[in-house]
Order: sequence, then structure tokens, then C-alpha cells
Amino acid sequence: MKKILLLAGDYAEDYETMVPFQMLLMLGYEVHAVCPDKKAGERVITAIHDFEGEQTYSEKKGHYFTLNYDFDKVNPEAYAGLVIGGGRAPEYLRLNERVLEITRHFFEAGKPVAAICHGPQILNAAGVIKGRKLTAYPAVGPELAQSGAEYVEVPVDQACVDGNLVTAPAWPAHPAWMREFVRLLGAKIEI
Repeated sequence: MKKILLLAGDYAEDYETMVPFQMLLMLGYEVHAVCPDKKAGERVITAIHDFEGEQTYSEKKGHYFTLNYDFDKVNPEAYAGLVIGGGRAPEYLRLNERVLEITRHFFEAGKPVAAICHGPQILNAAGVIKGRKLTAYPAVGPELAQSGAEYVEVPVDQACVDGNLVTAPAWPAHPAWMREFVRLLGAKIEI
């Protein structure tokens, strides 16, 4: 059974945390959901972001998401892939040097990485996107381009693949984003 690491944090986007976690479990992967300074059994609070006609998304308190593995026990070599959700969590998780070291490991080893919405902020802080083609929530696009990445606008329900990296703009892209990620992991998807 392949192990997947999922980075989480307080006010991570609800769907972008819970849905990939559940989808990957459904497919038979062992998923370790972790957050810096937290242990298995502790929780993070999520945020629900929705598009309701204003100039940007709205934010509401989401669900509590229970972590199932200790962040301090993470050995990135034990994982086949990395999932980074969006929301507000990436803006402060990227300040944690261990998060950045873990992220760099996946790129140095060429392992599949899935990042969505604001998740690429962690990739940017880790210094792994220069020369890469990726997408994100549109408000994150300028900082990615300024760091030397090729920011690509795709429809909100689509994903962008560049080598071992699959990115998407927001949770409506879950089917495409997770399909491409599990393909990178070696799964055969029949459609």
C-alpha cells in the first residue's frame, strides 16, 4: 500500500482537505494527515470558501478535521506522494522550515505532488517552482510568476500537470486534480 502525506493546518479549505483525504483512502492509499506542532488525534478547523458573486470568495467556519499522524514523526522518504490543500493554512505553513524541507524532498526525489488553490504558496516558499508550469487560485498567480514559474490560467474545474506536479485553481477541480495525481502515482484510471 502506498503512503501519501497530506499537509493540513487551521483554516485550510474544508473541501481541499477532507475530499482528497477521503478520495485517496477510497482508492486504497494510506494517507497521513499532519500539521506542524500537532499529533495524531488532534484537530484543525477548516474554512469553507465559496463563490457567491462577489469579487472574491467568501469564507465561513468549516468542520473540525482530525489529524491521524504526528507531524514530528514524518519521514518524507516513506511517502509516495504529497498533497497540499489551499485555504489560509498555506500562508503560515510556508513559514515552517520543516514543511519546506519536506516539500523539497518530494521535488528532489521526483515524487508526485498535488497542490491546489493557495497550496502553491508552500511550493513557492520551498523554492521548487522556478521554471515549472503550474496553476493556483488566480490571486496567487502573480507571486508564482514573480518567482520564475509559468503561471497558467485554467478553467476552475481543470488541472495542470508538469512532470511530477499537478496543480488546480480550486475545489471544483477535484475530479481532474485527483485523477491526474493518482495517475502520477501509477494508478490505472479507466474512463
